[in-house]
Amino acid sequence: MTVATFHALVFWFPAFLFSTTVHEAAHAWAALKGGDDTAARGGQASLSPWPHIRRAPFGMLFLPLITSLTQGWTIGWASAPYDPEWAERHPRRAALMAAAGPAANLLLALAAFVLLRVGLVVGVFDAPTKVAFDQLVVPAAIPDPLAIFGFAAIALSVLFTLNVLLFVLNMLPLPPLDGASVMTLVLPARIASRVRALASRPAMAFVGILAAWRFFPVLSQPVFAALVAVLHPGQY
Repeated sequence: MTVATFHALVFWFPAFLFSTTVHEAAHAWAALKGGDDTAARGGQASLSPWPHIRRAPFGMLFLPLITSLTQGWTIGWASAPYDPEWAERHPRRAALMAAAGPAANLLLALAAFVLLRVGLVVGVFDAPTKVAFDQLVVPAAIPDPLAIFGFAAIALSVLFTLNVLLFVLNMLPLPPLDGASVMTLVLPARIASRVRALASRPAMAFVGILAAWRFFPVLSQPVFAALVAVLHPGQY
């Protein structure tokens, strides 16, 4: 097994599965709190990945595995169902439900960032000679017989990078991505209603996913450069 394959199976794919499960559970939880129990009845207000895999097996398993093994990063999708009549009656609640998923990714990224910074400050991590998506830090030259710090350096690098990218990608204002619904918070009511109707069309799901696929490589490099600058200010 090559190093790239090992990283794909041990770090990238599990990080995607966990992060996407948290993302979709946040959608379901926000909808439930807002009065729509559609996703909760389907078991998706849960941190178990199984209800989300069952709903979107290709987007949660097959595509993430393929991209993890072939691209050096992971992309896929999932979805939490909701009642469109509820969304039309309560557009603000629906927009907040949409925002809950990216917000969950942002919180995961923040947690990983804090752990990375703490590791740098206390001396268990060092800045690498060359940064990469899965190498934002390296273990410091201290005794590490179980390779715990080496494992943590890669896992936290992947978790931080992936969740920031998922946040940015999902906030693109393209149906069916969450950003299209979130932006209805600031749109006039008539236009917001049209955006919601457009986002609910099955064909738009394909368009949005295709656009995300095309945008991801373009977005990833400047976003990653910003992450490095925040984590290692003035070093690269």
